[in-house]
Parts: sequence; C-alpha cells; structure tokens
Amino acid sequence: MFRTHAAGLPPRRALLVLLPLVMLLSGSHAPVQPPLRIAIVGLVHGHVHGFLRDALSRPDFEVVGVYEANERLLAEYGQRYGVEASKRYTDLATMLAISRPDAITVFTNTFDHKRVVELAAERKIHVMMEKPLAVSMEHAQAMRDAANAAGIHVLVNYETTWYASNRYVYQSINENVDYGVVRKMVVHDGHMGPREIGVQPEFLDWLTDPVRNGGGALTDFGCYGANLMTWMMLGRRPIAVTAVLQNLKHNDPTYSLVDDEASIIVEYPTATGIIQASWNWPYHRKDMEVYADSGYAIAVDPVKLRVRKTGEEEQITRGVSLQAPYDHPLTYLAAVVRGEVRVAPHDLSSLDNNLTVTEILDAARVSAATGRRVLLTR
Repeated sequence: MFRTHAAGLPPRRALLVLLPLVMLLSGSHAPVQPPLRIAIVGLVHGHVHGFLRDALSRPDFEVVGVYEANERLLAEYGQRYGVEASKRYTDLATMLAISRPDAITVFTNTFDHKRVVELAAERKIHVMMEKPLAVSMEHAQAMRDAANAAGIHVLVNYETTWYASNRYVYQSINENVDYGVVRKMVVHDGHMGPREIGVQPEFLDWLTDPVRNGGGALTDFGCYGANLMTWMMLGRRPIAVTAVLQNLKHNDPTYSLVDDEASIIVEYPTATGIIQASWNWPYHRKDMEVYADSGYAIAVDPVKLRVRKTGEEEQITRGVSLQAPYDHPLTYLAAVVRGEVRVAPHDLSSLDNNLTVTEILDAARVSAATGRRVLLTR
C-alpha cells in the first residue's frame, strides 16, 4: 500500500491532490480542470440550502464567498454549513472584489436580481439565479443590457429543468414527426401555500410582498409554465395573454397583499397554453400536459409519463435519466462558464427564454387588472 502527501487532508482536498495521480496511472491525458470558483449571493430564498450543500461537497467547485446583508442569517448559515468567517460578507460589492468568483448563484428576493446582475456585470462575473428572472420587463431588460455589454451569461434555474419527464415530452413532440404540431399545453404548478408548507420566515417575508416578489402565486409558480411553454414552442413569443388573479385566502392576513391563484391563457398562432399557478392545491404539483396533432405526452412527476398516439392505447413510461452536464444546475453552470456547451436562445435556463417568461407575466398582471386580453407587440 502506497502513501501520498494527501494523507490526513480533508476528503475534498485529498481528492483534488490525488486526481492528477489517478489520471496518470490510468493513462488519461485529459487536462484537469481547476474547481469552478463560485459565490453564493443571498440566503433568503429557501432553495439555497440544497444548492449550498451540493456546492460545498463537490470537488469540482470551490465556494469562495457567501453574501447576505442579514448578519444573523449569515452567521446561522455559516455555522450550519461550515463556511469560515473569512468567506462571509455583508456587502456584495466587497465580496465580489475580494473573492473573485468565476460565477455567482443568486438566492435574494426577485426584486434584487437587477442590482446583483449589474454588479456582477461590472466585474464580468457569470450569474445563475433562482427563478424567476425579474419582477418586471423593465428589470429584465436592464439585466439583458448589462449582461450583453459585459459578455456574461445570465442563467435562470428552475427545478423542472432537471426533470427527465419534461425532457421526454420535449423530445417526443419536437423531435418526433409522428406527433405533429403542438396544439395545447397545460401546466400545473404550486402547493398548499408557502406558510402552509412551512417555508423559512425570511423566505415567506418577501414571497408575500408584491414589490420584492412581483406578485404572489403568479410569479412564484406562473413562471414555471411560461418557461416550459417558451421551450416547447422553440422560443416563439405568444401573440396574446389573458389572466385572472384571485386571492382565495383573503381571510388570512399573510396573503392580503398578493394573489394566491393565477389562471393564464397564452395564445400562439398555432397553439394555446394554459398556466394554472396556485398556492391552493391540496398537494405539491409540477406537471405538464402537451397535446399535438397525433398524440399527447403528459409529465406526471419528475420521471413518470403518460403518452399516447392516435389509434393506440395510452402507455405509462419513464423518462431516461439526464446525462451530464444537463442533469444538475451546478454541472450545467460549470459547462456554460467554461464554454463546453452552447446556450440556445429557447433553452430553459437561457436569458432569452426568461425575457419571454417575464413578458408573459407582465401581460398577465395587466390583463388581470383591466379584465382584458393583452396583445403582445412585436
């Protein structure tokens, strides 16, 4: 048994030291990529827990900084996840200047996305944020302009991007001529309500604020349907949007300022989309139905599907496991930053797709407020 100078190092450090030796012994001459340097921006979005845990445990990433203006929250997360005090910052500009990340992952409230992207763009740092992109088209366009001027990627992460079932639906409809043209899409997203499912207090605080969230269930879950529909339609913009927003929890002061129910009709020249976003479902749901000329594909959950072609019986099937780098947001982020994959304009994480998502949500707000169908200008 041979020993190396990696003995006694923490597992992650030891793996980084041993990896070149393993590759040499195996005969591989592929260059070893250094870990991608990332920083976490904001700790008030509940999805940060899984992201931070994954990033800290992977040898191909190095968390070089964590920013959060709330000192108590910053200390709590630092202690919980073992982030040393020297990597914790309460000022974003200072963190970006000192830690020099290759990319940042953003878990602030949605209103703050614009400021974060503009600061990152000043230093040509790539950005991946939790959905949605923006509270308004004004903010979205400002982020687009900053990203384009700096030549950085701005990616938007959705849980449903990594569903094997959704990928199966996309490939079945858009790459299988047997199904024909998409005619109708129905997307259901949401849960019983953020308070009901027990989200963190700092998360609930801004989710139920019409300014920092841009709305309620409309923005929290309507963005999923708009994102998936824009993808399924290969980036084509809709021609009109009609929406009804409701406050079914009107007796609960937690939800007094925002909608908790959103029903949105999205019109395309050849198809119709229906988005049902709700904080009133009796259970968690993120499912999608797509109907084409000669069949349908329904993503029931992250893996399971129901599919049927004209003249055939319905079949129950499962999506094939996604392959790297399209199987995890961190893996995908690294591949994009390093230029290993190209981000197509209609891709689920792309800035272009999410500009259209914001346009749909903006139009839905106007439609609900005026009671009218809103035409989207070209």
